[in-house]
Amino acid sequence: MADTREGTTLFSPYQMGKFSLSHRVVLAPMTRCRALNGIPTAALTEYYTQRSTPGGFLITEGTMISPTSAGFPHVPGIYSEEQVEAWKKVVGAVHAKGSIIFCQLWHVGRASHGVYQPGGAAPISSTSKAISNRWRILMPDGTHATYPEPRPLKTSEIPEVVEHYRCAALNAIRAGFDGIEIHGAHGYLIDQFLKDGINDRTDEYGGSLENRCRFLLQIVQAVATSIGADRVAVRMSPAIDHLDATDSDPLNLGLAVIERLNKLQLNLGEKLTYLHVTQPRYTAYGQTESGRHGSEDEEAQLMRTLRRAYQGTFMCSGGYTRELGVQAVSDGDADLVSYGRLFISNPDLVLRLKLNAPLTRYNRRTFYTHDPVVGYTDYPFLSKPSGTKEQLSRL
Repeated sequence: MADTREGTTLFSPYQMGKFSLSHRVVLAPMTRCRALNGIPTAALTEYYTQRSTPGGFLITEGTMISPTSAGFPHVPGIYSEEQVEAWKKVVGAVHAKGSIIFCQLWHVGRASHGVYQPGGAAPISSTSKAISNRWRILMPDGTHATYPEPRPLKTSEIPEVVEHYRCAALNAIRAGFDGIEIHGAHGYLIDQFLKDGINDRTDEYGGSLENRCRFLLQIVQAVATSIGADRVAVRMSPAIDHLDATDSDPLNLGLAVIERLNKLQLNLGEKLTYLHVTQPRYTAYGQTESGRHGSEDEEAQLMRTLRRAYQGTFMCSGGYTRELGVQAVSDGDADLVSYGRLFISNPDLVLRLKLNAPLTRYNRRTFYTHDPVVGYTDYPFLSKPSGTKEQLSRL
């Protein structure tokens, strides 16, 4: 719920359910392709530890829930015992720095390719429609290819996928994570069920808003009853068209999801940890350094409407600068703000934002390479923590 105390800022403490945060700057989930063969390595431990602060909150990169869920090379999983054991080292190091960390559970659905699928099979989705040629998939050899035609899940197969999410959540808790975030955004599997621009089903998972929300709600229900609602979060992006994920009425879709999450929380008798919503400007800003952002007033109104509707902690993300993050919290438009690209190139982003110190620019070319150091753990920390006389960044 909104924090109405006078003087609340991006750097004020916040009680996120049972978790006490010392500030509201969150590490956003970001695919980085450094988990060789799906196993978290020492490089991941270093990366997440660098970005940990006492009372800080981190969300991992999208983490595969099953062998069919990958759509990038070298992304980590949480479905095998070896993966669980490897994650324990990452989580332990983050906890030692005093941070809280959630694992983002991810299935890309049709945003995959036979090269990532067991036996070279077609990716699964809500539909048989492929992602358009506007988009390209990153292949293991570093080239890009077109997305293939997916296979629509049979109605009878959907409970098995829900079970994969539930088991992945249990594995995450075994690995020591404080909770999980269900990735229901950005054109991936859950979003492929939510959006009417993709979902063309005629069964109980297609057509009406009620039906299109069903898959997500079944996942949230299954996971929450297994690990506790207070360890479960949901991410959604109703107004974002990433990977052709379009909807004819994004606001009503967002409100429909929120209405059902609110009801589920009431039925469970406890709230989810938070709802994470991506600001529409992510689409323009996420693809280029100078993408046109569209109407700020319109976007802000959509986010405010969703924020007012959700009965719980509200996190926003998507192209936030220091100024925009400060404003979002002080205006009551969000409780928490997650930062992605700026956190890649500024491991001490929390300190830099607090001091309004210069920010290191990121190198987009190294976002998805597999080097365990370059573009990953080699970005500099502030050399002078006091850093008050240096030129201020306007990133």
